[in-house]
Amino acid sequence: MTLTPAEQVSDDAQAVRAAITAARSSLVERELIAEVVALCAVAGEHLLVVGPPGTAKSAAVRAAATQLGGAYFEYLIGRFTEPNEIFGPVDLRRLRDGVMAYETAGMLPTAEIAFLDEVFTGSTAILNTLLGLLNERVFRRGATEVASPLRVCVGAANTLPDDPALLAFADRFLARLYVRPVSDAGLEELLERGWGGSDAPLGPGVMAAVDRLASAARRCELGPVRPLLATALRRLREAGIGLSDRRAVRVQRLVAAAAVLDGRQAAGPAELWVLPLAAPTEQDQERARQVLADLLASSVSGTLGHAAEEYSRGPLARAERLAAAGRRLLVQLDGAAPTRDDRLRLEATLREIDAGFAADDLPEQLRDVRGRLVDLVAP
Repeated sequence: MTLTPAEQVSDDAQAVRAAITAARSSLVERELIAEVVALCAVAGEHLLVVGPPGTAKSAAVRAAATQLGGAYFEYLIGRFTEPNEIFGPVDLRRLRDGVMAYETAGMLPTAEIAFLDEVFTGSTAILNTLLGLLNERVFRRGATEVASPLRVCVGAANTLPDDPALLAFADRFLARLYVRPVSDAGLEELLERGWGGSDAPLGPGVMAAVDRLASAARRCELGPVRPLLATALRRLREAGIGLSDRRAVRVQRLVAAAAVLDGRQAAGPAELWVLPLAAPTEQDQERARQVLADLLASSVSGTLGHAAEEYSRGPLARAERLAAAGRRLLVQLDGAAPTRDDRLRLEATLREIDAGFAADDLPEQLRDVRGRLVDLVAP
């Protein structure tokens, strides 16, 4: 049976949502990274993750890549890293004929998802070659010119660079994530997961669905939301948050990707939560949340719930995430009586719901879920 375009978008969004859920299950307070990797893969944009060493940046990207599928390349760049280590070695057979060409199989130019740690420590030769690859999805070096299948490159660093030349390179990463060590409240879960390892099964891979959603995102109707986008950009400029013209235009790709990942072919106010994600610094992102608070209040995402909540700080996004968490618990129990551990998880979810919403102001999507959770924990 042939699906309509709307049905295909909905089916693909469900497939990617399941992959993201599987990736999140192995992470502690790094769900944002997995979600934004998927968002950027659909948008065709790149992501920069900034945070101290040892904060599981690579583990989160690897979890997302494992579930999304496709060729994956990961490398820790240092001051003495040679371009051949990333882009591939010289092709010795062609060198004998006097041609300087490169073997790219299994290297960055053939990757679909890539993670480059300490990306700003690369040499000028590495960064210049990367620039063409990130911008055009083409690898050019010597006699070699290869079209790259790269959907998203994730760069990581401990801090943003001060060098203006490096900042210009950093501008190619449209989305920015700033991470901190796991909170005190998450330490028990961190220790348990760290000791036992990831229990997330290997997914079937959904790169075909990602590509279809990327195509749908390019056709996404943005007309109705553009006036709100323009208003938001004016406010960001007035607040001194520098979005270049290039970033202002390309942020529409994130808006469109967020819409199709929720199964919609037209974007609206629900997708505006992506705007702070494109603000350059951590301070800029916090300020963006504040000056755009009223525009972000309607933000919601069933697929990227953690990201929508974090970047909008909006009640609808929080309600959708909690409702999804509650529904997952209900599905896992499937009518069975909860064990002691199940009861603890149910009670923790109920506490978070009640801490975030007054009883007489409970959003509709939470009301039924909360009632069913209460029935399960009632003596």
